Amino acid sequence: MTQTLVIGVDEAGRGPWAGPVTAAAVVLGPKACPLQLAPVRDSKALTAKRREALVPIIKAQALAWGVGWSEVDEIDGLGILTSTFVAMQRAVHALFLSASCTQGESACSLNSNAQALIGPKVQLIVDGSLHPARYLGEKEWPWPTEIMVKADATQLEVAAASILAKTARDARMVALAKDYPGYGFELHAGYGTKQHQEALRRLGPVAIHRKSFRPIRELL
Repeated sequence: MTQTLVIGVDEAGRGPWAGPVTAAAVVLGPKACPLQLAPVRDSKALTAKRREALVPIIKAQALAWGVGWSEVDEIDGLGILTSTFVAMQRAVHALFLSASCTQGESACSLNSNAQALIGPKVQLIVDGSLHPARYLGEKEWPWPTEIMVKADATQLEVAAASILAKTARDARMVALAKDYPGYGFELHAGYGTKQHQEALRRLGPVAIHRKSFRPIRELL
């Protein structure tokens, strides 16, 4: 009998005023080592240093993983909710198809065992309260999916996905900080902190700011 594999899906960066929204999908499979994965928690419950240390462990223990992005132009055009689910869809496709992203180290990837995923039954667990198919349609989101609030705190695959999504996005924002100095993106990752607000008043919005978000829109 074919085993059903659980794929955890989570996002990072839905609330910031700047930068992309990022999602990750992780399937651990039956051979993952519980001892090595014991420290994995919801990314928000871990320090940045601890998250970074767990990334290679998760990737080594995962049967497959993928990262997906939705950029600022999509966020402004589609809205943040739809864009979040687009990023999740891309992360799941990346997991299955070993699709390539253009974000360097955080590129989508599959390990050598991932081909075993093509064909078996899968069950997705998505962190949150909204079903992606409601926004993307069943054709674009065809997988059996369970929606679970705070799944990143209770489901290991989702917690692992939350760590990959968060670290990938943080690394991207550090890189973008070099292109847009003075805003502190490497420190606040685009969230509406006091430092970010002061920089916006002083320097004004730049290309990676989400112009559909009210605090940015009011400055234009």
